This record gives sequence, structure tokens and C-alpha cells, in this order.
Amino acid sequence: MNIKNSIQTERGAEILLIFVLVARSTSFVMSKVTMNAMNPFNLLGVRFLLAFLLLCIPFGKRLVKIKKQTLLKGLLVGLAFFCVMTAELFTLRLTASSTSSFLENMAIVFVPIFEAVLLHRLPAKYSVAGVLISMIGIGFLTLEGGRIVLGTGELIGILSGILYAVAIIITDRLSHNDDSLLIGMVQVGTIGALGMIASFLFEQPTLPQGQTSWLMVIYLAVVCTGFGFTLQPVAQSRLTAERAGLLIAVSPVSSAIMGSIFLKEYLGISGMIGAILVVGGIIISKDPFHKKAQVSS
Repeated sequence: MNIKNSIQTERGAEILLIFVLVARSTSFVMSKVTMNAMNPFNLLGVRFLLAFLLLCIPFGKRLVKIKKQTLLKGLLVGLAFFCVMTAELFTLRLTASSTSSFLENMAIVFVPIFEAVLLHRLPAKYSVAGVLISMIGIGFLTLEGGRIVLGTGELIGILSGILYAVAIIITDRLSHNDDSLLIGMVQVGTIGALGMIASFLFEQPTLPQGQTSWLMVIYLAVVCTGFGFTLQPVAQSRLTAERAGLLIAVSPVSSAIMGSIFLKEYLGISGMIGAILVVGGIIISKDPFHKKAQVSS
């Protein structure tokens, strides 16, 4: 089964990436609860290694025949996302989760900037407008009091946004013209291995204790990691890095909704306005008026 070939259109890839990002955003609620019993790197290692083992059941035969080039690509993407998640962990330890979410999703600004530098061209005006509108929306969703005080945690949070943008661009460059599913599998295994190494170096690793902890870790492994991380390279293989970078704006919307439902975090009027702005920014970035003009002509 070639999952990549089943995503034939850009629209299909966008829908898949949105589902991937929504699945990953649910990890906020689960991780927040699970980290009461497990250290961050420990949870990272167990979650990703369990997901990797589960992925080996249906795709193990393909993995055995992996090409060296594909393996190296997966290792590089995995290393990039491990750096992202490490920065996120330190940000969450030092700042509020809402501030961390806002800073992480500044990647939607960094991606078009980095792409403009790499490709020696300015982003499309509708893309710039979409980014600005979505960033304002993310601010409405996540910022309390309307400001961020730049301390150590906030600076690391900005770094996480930069690293996230770099990871998106690396995934874009490496996932085209290759087996993107295997790249995603190797990525998951790499993050898990690095997480366990970090746990042994800086923590006291343990297995989940109790049925509830196991169920949460299994959910994180299957839904947020096995589906969420593995299929991101598949979706990005049909999209530009700039478009993928903007679509991550759905993450804080989904996180805010999940927090409102499961953690009783009040979304409020500002949160609703933010969600509308994020969705509007994503739609505007596609230049719908230009497309309509082309069709009518």
C-alpha cells in the first residue's frame, strides 16, 4: 500500500496535514496529565519508541529494504524534530503553556522568511497577508494580558519556533521524490531513541505506572505519534514548505478547543475571534480572488 500515491492532489495533502496537526495538538492534554507521573524525556522516549514498534507491524518489511539515502533523510528529519521538541520542553518548564504555544507557532512567520532567503524571491502578497492575519489570530487564542515579557523561557520559545520552521523546510526538501512514509517511520524511531538517551543522561527513566498512564501513553503513541508524526512527511511531499508552515496555525486552534473541553480552560470571546482569524488567514493565503478571476476569464 503506497500512502503517498493515495494523496494525489494538493487539496488532499492539505486535508491530511490538517488531520495530522489536529492529532498532534491533542497531545497537549494527554502529555500534561501524563507528565505528572513521567519525566519529559522519559515520556518522549517511551511514546516514540512504542509508536515505532507498532509501525513496524504493518510496514516492517518495507523498513528492512530501506535505501541508505532514505534512512539518512529520516535520521535528519528526526534529529530536527527532536531539537524542536527539546526546545518546547524547556519553554513549557519556564513559561505558561499559552505563551509557549504562541512562540512555537511563530514558525508560520519564519517559514516564508527562510524560504524567501533560500529561493531568492519574496513571498506572494496573499501569503504574507495570510501569515499576518493568522499570527494575530494565534495571539488572540493564546496570549493573556496582551503581552509577552522576554525572559529565558520566552527566548527558548522563540528558538523553538525557529527550529520548527527549519524542521518544516528540511522535511519539505527531503520528502519529495522518496518514500516519505519510511522517512516518517525513521523520524519517529530517531526521536524515540534520542529521547531515551536524554532520559538516561538527565532523568531516571521508568515505564508508565498504572492503567491510566498506560492508556494515555498508548494514545500518544498511536494517534499523536504513529499517525501525527509519521504522516507529516507524506502530506508535505505534495505541498510547499510555505504552505505547510501556514497550515500549522490550526494547531493552537485545536489545542484551545481541546483545553476548553477536557481541561475546562475557558476559550472566551477572544479565543473565538482568534480561531476565526486563523482560519481566515489560511483561506486568504490561497489567493481565492485571483483563482476566481482566472476561472471566470
